[in-house]
Formats: sequence, C-alpha cells, structure tokens
Amino acid sequence: MSDRRLALTPWLAAMTVLSAGLTAANLAPDLSMLDLDRLLAPVPQDVDAMVMAYSRLPRLCIGLLCGAALGLSGTLFQQVMRNPLASPSTIGVEAGAGCAIAAATLYLPALLGWSRDLVALSGGFLAVGLVFLIAGRFRFAPLAVVLGGLVVGFYLGAATTTLALLHEYQLAGLFVWGSGSLSQQDWRPTLDLLPRLAVTAIAAGLLARPLVLLQLDEAARGLGLRIALVRAAALAVAVALAGFTVSAVGVIGFLGLAAPSIARALGARRLATRMIVAPLVGALLLTVTDQTLQMLTAATGAFLPTGAVTAMLGAPALFILARRLRAAQPQHTARGPVLQRVQSVWLLALFAILVLVALTATVVGRDLGGAWVMELVTALQPFLAWRLPRMVGALAAGAMLAVAGVMLQRLTRNPMASPEVLGVSAGSAFGLLVAVFFLAAPDHLILTVCAALGAAAVLGTLLVSVRRVGLGGNQALLTGVALAAFLMALLSAVTATGDPRAMLLMGWMAGSTYRVNAAEATVAGVLALAMLPALPVLARQLEHLSLGSAHARSVGLPVARSGLIVLCTAGLLTAAATLIVGPLSFVGLMAPHIARRLGFACCLPQLAAAALIGAIIMVTADLLGRTIHFPWQLPAGLLSALIGAPVLLVLLLLPGWQQHEPKAP
Repeated sequence: MSDRRLALTPWLAAMTVLSAGLTAANLAPDLSMLDLDRLLAPVPQDVDAMVMAYSRLPRLCIGLLCGAALGLSGTLFQQVMRNPLASPSTIGVEAGAGCAIAAATLYLPALLGWSRDLVALSGGFLAVGLVFLIAGRFRFAPLAVVLGGLVVGFYLGAATTTLALLHEYQLAGLFVWGSGSLSQQDWRPTLDLLPRLAVTAIAAGLLARPLVLLQLDEAARGLGLRIALVRAAALAVAVALAGFTVSAVGVIGFLGLAAPSIARALGARRLATRMIVAPLVGALLLTVTDQTLQMLTAATGAFLPTGAVTAMLGAPALFILARRLRAAQPQHTARGPVLQRVQSVWLLALFAILVLVALTATVVGRDLGGAWVMELVTALQPFLAWRLPRMVGALAAGAMLAVAGVMLQRLTRNPMASPEVLGVSAGSAFGLLVAVFFLAAPDHLILTVCAALGAAAVLGTLLVSVRRVGLGGNQALLTGVALAAFLMALLSAVTATGDPRAMLLMGWMAGSTYRVNAAEATVAGVLALAMLPALPVLARQLEHLSLGSAHARSVGLPVARSGLIVLCTAGLLTAAATLIVGPLSFVGLMAPHIARRLGFACCLPQLAAAALIGAIIMVTADLLGRTIHFPWQLPAGLLSALIGAPVLLVLLLLPGWQQHEPKAP
C-alpha cells in the first residue's frame, strides 16, 4: 500500500495541533504580559523576561531539534540494518556517548571544555566499532548486530552508573542528565546544535536514494553502488545525530526507536517519506511531553526528567502500533554436534568454579584498615550471618535468571529474548513498587507475590498482543521492549520525585544485595533447588517448542498449555531473582549466550550450563561489590553486567565460533 493511500496528513496534523495547543497553553499566559522590547532585550532586573528569553523559549527550540534528530537517526539505523529494533539505544550509541562524557568529566575535563560534542561522538563511534567488530564475525547478520549492540550498551551503561556511584559528588547531576533534561539557561546549546544537525540532515538526504538501492543487495552492486561505503556513511550520519543530541540534552533514548516505528505504522512505507515523517513525529512527541511536564511542574512543583516521561508516553504508542508490523518468520538456530564427554567436562569445570567462587565469597573480606583478609573456622563465625545470605541469594538469583533467559529464548525462538529485554524484570520491579507504595510494611512473601504478579502481567500482556502471530519474530521483541521501556521509565519518574519510599528502591534497582537476610536467601535458595527436578521435563517441552508450533503439535505436545507453563515458570523465577538483584543485571541475556558459545546447543545441557554461569557471575559480582570499594558497597546487579558482558564479547570474538551463528528471527 503506497504512502498516498494512507492517512499520513490527518495524523500529523492532529499531532501538530496537540503540540501547538499545549505550547500555547504553557507559554501564552506569560508571553501576553511581555512586550517585544522586553523579550528581545531583557535586563537582569526583569525576571519574567529573562526566564522566557533564556530558558523557556530555548527549551522549546532544543526539544524540537533533538526530537527530530533522534527520529532521523533511528530511521537511518533501521534502514541500514533492516531491523525495526535498531536505534541509537539498541546499537549502544547513546550508552557510549554517555559513558564517554562521564569518563571525561572525571579524568579529562579539559576535553569537555574544548569540544563536548567530540567526546560524545567518540564514545558513540567506539560503541558502534565494538558492535561491528562482533557482528563481523557473523557476516553482519541483523540479529548479530542488534545483539552486539545490546551487550555493548548494557556494559557501557553499567560502567557509567558505576562511575556515578563511585564519584557521586563529581557526577551528582549525571542521573538527571542520563534521564534526559531539556532545561536551558541560554541560547548557546540551541545555536550550537542547529548547524550541526542541519549539516547531518543534508547528508542524510543525499544518502536517501543510495539507501533505497541497498535493498536490492547484489543487484545494487551491479548498478555500481558501493554498498560498504553507503552503509558506513549512513551509520556515521546516524551516530552523529545521536551523539550531538546526547551531548546537548542527555539520553532520550526511546525516541530513536519509537518515532520511526510510529511513522511506519502510520503509513510511511517509503524511505524518503519516513525520513520526513519520523523526525516530525519525534519532534512533536518530545514537545508534547516537555510542555506537559512544564505545566505539571508549575502546578505541583514536582520535577520529572523529560526523557523518562517521553518513554512513558511513547511506549504505549509503540506497543499498540507494533501489532500492525508484519511478523518475520523465525528460523531455527543451527545445532552442531557436541560430544557428550566435552559437555560433561565443561559442566564439571563450571561447577568447580562456582564452588571456588562461593567459598571465596564466604571467607574473603577486608578489615577495618582496608587490608584483604581470609577468615577461617572461628574467625569466620561473626561474618557468616552477613556474608552467607548474600552469597546464597546472589547464587540463586543468578541461576534463576539464567534459566529464565534460556526458557524465553527457546520459547520465542529468538536469541535476543531475555527477562530484561521482554520486560519481565521490569514487570517484577513494578509489582514491587506497587507493594511498597500501597501496602503497609509488606513482608518478603508479599513482595515475592507482588513481583510475580507484575511479571505475570507483563507476560500476559505480551501473549495477548502477539496471539495472532506467535512469540517468534520481531513483533514480540518490539512489544517487550515497549513494555520494558514504559515500566522502567515509570520507575525512574517515580524515583525522581524524591519520595522516601521511592528512594528506598534506588539501591535495589541497581542490584544491591547488602540488604538480603537469611529469610530472603532461604526462599530464593529453596526456589532455585525446587526448579532442578523440573528442568528435564521443561527441557523436553522446550526442545519441541523451539522447533515451532507445527512440530510440537505433530509429536502430540499441547502447545498452548506447555507454552503457558514455561512462561509462568520463567516469570516466577524472574520475580524471585529480581527481588534479590534488581531488574538490571542482564544475566538472563548473557548467561544463555555464554553457554551456547561454550558448545551447549541442546536444551537441557544449556539450561544446566547457563544456571552455573549465571550463578558464577552473580556471586563474583557480589564479592567484588562488597570488597573493591570498601567500605562502600557497589551493586551486584551492575557489576554482573560489567563481568558478564566482556566474557560474552570475548567469546563472540574468538575464532571458531562462527558455526554457532545466530539466525535472524
């Protein structure tokens, strides 16, 4: 269906009217009291004119520019990679830019004074370089690119947050900046950003026709198109657009994913149309959000970060519009023959490593002077009540998240699926938030039930939204990303209000285990042990389900009931683990891939290996979290990403793993 036959204009007109109406409602009352002379040449004594001229009007303009830039950047990424999940966020560009700015603030502040944009672009290009170094091993398969981007983004985001925790005074404003703040004090950021975006937009326009020809693959090469050069140029422009935006206002990551998807769902099928509509959608969506926030702040005094609230508003739209996208047919991951003896050796080695790490976490610590010490027998007794619950809780949580990740990846037949990506962890976090705010002094059992209900709600919503096309393909992932973005943005917005109950959740959301007590560790440990007898039964069902519904029915497997059992099990494991290590550890994504890279292709061995790997990562993270920055604590959830992501990246880069190439869903 062509663009002309679809109602693009009415939709854009409605969005424009809404944006203009909110802007008028917000600015008109104050503008009516200011004459043109006061506005053009405000004096310091005229506070109203100064605020309007140097804060509110620049904020409106920079919001329009940044929204348009992110919409265009996401469009270019999705066109080059042929994947609706590609965006500055999922490719790691924004995480790289943010990490570079945080590191420069601490260690090379002169670089920021010389060129903040150059620092942000360097971080963005570094992230893209790492992603493509990984994807090159798999001949730049779209799924490999996005998977590499997610891993790199997780790692750099965790590194940024860790720097902020280690240097909270120097980076006190990083969390607000990281959530995206459009607040302005003068016109300089807007005037600096405008020519940069204009040049990159012109470059993007010149690349429009070559990018269309890229869809012809080898035929384009026959027409004389230099495919590699066009792709490199388009990616450079997309990274520049995102980097300039991060440098100016911080991370507003959701727009780069949502705006092109919304434009496509509204009917912009051709690239030229999307390159116009997506920036308009991004600009209007960001403006509507920001003007609404300004009115809310004026009425209540509550401050909410613009980027987080943009995700809250855009995620439902993306969730609804994702149902209109055509689902890709899943392909099955290749399974190479692996000798049983080799698998047994690996499992024994992983078990031995886990035992060693668990013992080390129990007996090793720091004394009051900061020296490393090892307590044994009698000297260990005073510390067991503190260290043992943390170690057991971290071990159980890591194993449960890893098993849940394998289940979701097998069930959806998509290597990008995980409790974190599909929003299951965020659902657990939201359930916990509801319990804290609406129940008086909830105990651990009530918190577990609420977290499980939140995870079940996300899984139920996901099932209902994709019931016609199934869990395979990009539609389920796009829906899960939208749910996760909405819930995490809601959590960030609630935390930003400064409510004491919300502030109590901040350490938990980062994955801190220092509050884990014996009761919580016992519940997590019992649940982790209880899943062991069920793994062989679930593995047999997952083996058939991972080959498709038709195959599962042909062998007499009740597809709907089996899928529901697997989803409920994954949701319960995720909920219990999220209570211990928070929603941002990403063990559920990394551990299954590490197990597969070690050669565990069959379901049951992969479940066992992933559980051991997840436990090793989380126990190691907890040990380092309580010792490397003693006497301060670093969250185990963040450190697990810092530990697991490099291991997975190394395995992806090692020669000889190409035979396990992930297939596009």
